[in-house]
Amino acid sequence: MTKYEILLFDVDDTLLDFDLAENAALDRMFKEENIVVTSEMIARYKEINESMWRAFERGEVTKNTLHNTRFSIALKEFGIEVDGTYFESLFQKYLREAHHYVEGAYEVIAQLANHYHLYVVSNGVTVTQNKRLVDANLAQYFKGIFISEQTGYQKPMPDFFDYVFERIDNFDKEKALIIGDSLTSDIKGGLQSGIDTCWFNIRNVENTSGIEPHYEIKKLQDLHDLLNQKVAL
Repeated sequence: MTKYEILLFDVDDTLLDFDLAENAALDRMFKEENIVVTSEMIARYKEINESMWRAFERGEVTKNTLHNTRFSIALKEFGIEVDGTYFESLFQKYLREAHHYVEGAYEVIAQLANHYHLYVVSNGVTVTQNKRLVDANLAQYFKGIFISEQTGYQKPMPDFFDYVFERIDNFDKEKALIIGDSLTSDIKGGLQSGIDTCWFNIRNVENTSGIEPHYEIKKLQDLHDLLNQKVAL
């Protein structure tokens, strides 16, 4: 059997399909505000959003700044002035209602919960992530849900992982594995904190980051084979 006993899971694009959820929330938000957007505008928003998330991971901007300015910054480039805080509240409202599964997520988590101690580690918004996990019937399988907003730290900061480790009974780094889609958040954070890492390469992209995970999978179902290995690769 595997040496692992504790599995730490990211949420977005690891358990729940964030692209589908995001697109649905954006569509509802802009329709409610009677704003006609183009594919170019959506693509530009996503570029700005991605850039701000990376800055947040590096500790260069706060989560409040990220959330309350990303829409106003993006739309201003197209001559549209909006209240970024208000748009963020609308977006989160609709995002909370979206919980599309990543392929196989429910089945894999339900099966793993019989054999491992499962925990969530997320940089998302607490109320949003909790509701999505509950609505997706996934929350029941996790012994703890750790979200950056609650901890005061974010992945990949070692302080985030220290916070998590201190709140897991009998935590042993040698028996822990983090699974996530982000090299700069999940994998880098796990490596810096001294635990094994599994990159869920859900988009099947080339790793040019210089960050080297212990494992790489393309489907969540591949975790079963990985965990049946006796030792890390």
